[in-house]
Amino acid sequence: MFSKVLVANRGEIAVRVLQTLQAMGIATAAVYADPDEHAPHVALADESFALGGAAAEETYLDRRKVIELALKCGAQAVHPGYGFLAENPAFSRECAEAGLVFIGPSPETIELLGDKIRSKEAAVQAGVPVVPNSPMWAPGESQPDAMSSEIGFPLLVKAAAGGGGRGMRLVERASELEQAVESAGREAASAFGDGRVFLERYIPAARHVEFQVLADSAGNTIHLLERECSVQRRYQKVIEETPSPALSEDLRRAMA
Repeated sequence: MFSKVLVANRGEIAVRVLQTLQAMGIATAAVYADPDEHAPHVALADESFALGGAAAEETYLDRRKVIELALKCGAQAVHPGYGFLAENPAFSRECAEAGLVFIGPSPETIELLGDKIRSKEAAVQAGVPVVPNSPMWAPGESQPDAMSSEIGFPLLVKAAAGGGGRGMRLVERASELEQAVESAGREAASAFGDGRVFLERYIPAARHVEFQVLADSAGNTIHLLERECSVQRRYQKVIEETPSPALSEDLRRAMA
């Protein structure tokens, strides 16, 4: 059990984590950007430390500052919440190098799941069915026409890295493909620093249903049932709910 944990986030995310830590009898530390000085999470924590600055890049996304403050306050672990540094493999790795426990996945797992092609390959190895896709490539390095003939239309051009609906284009006919690949690649390079893309079969009227899984370092694993995420705008979730109205009990049990 940790004696102190630094929560590297803000808002309701930080408040919920802080409340849970305090209920467990663990001392808490919070960090904040200048505009958040009077935010609820700052008052709730046992200790609060200024990150110095206003922009996310110089505060909540500054790995060095967060780690230095965690060491300064005597925390044994850092809880990233979600967003910001929660899916940053470099931060997870640097926490371990500094002697801090990163309460989240290992850097190797974050890197694996941050790459859509590698994560799909891992799913196949685990016996999970996946939607057919092409290999990934950087625009200009390969001709997508041959790949599209194997996938079929309609298809999606998808960024290999990142998320949030960026770097995705729906292509309904071959004449649209080249422009969609170039456009998706540019957007992906700008948003994620990685312009690689791949093609994936488009499933019309699909439902987006996720199962959340928690695991610890001892190998204990549980799932928290499903989240229905099908209500989206520009491939970004608008609302998530559970249980999903689309799943029968048999399908829910099979997926879980």
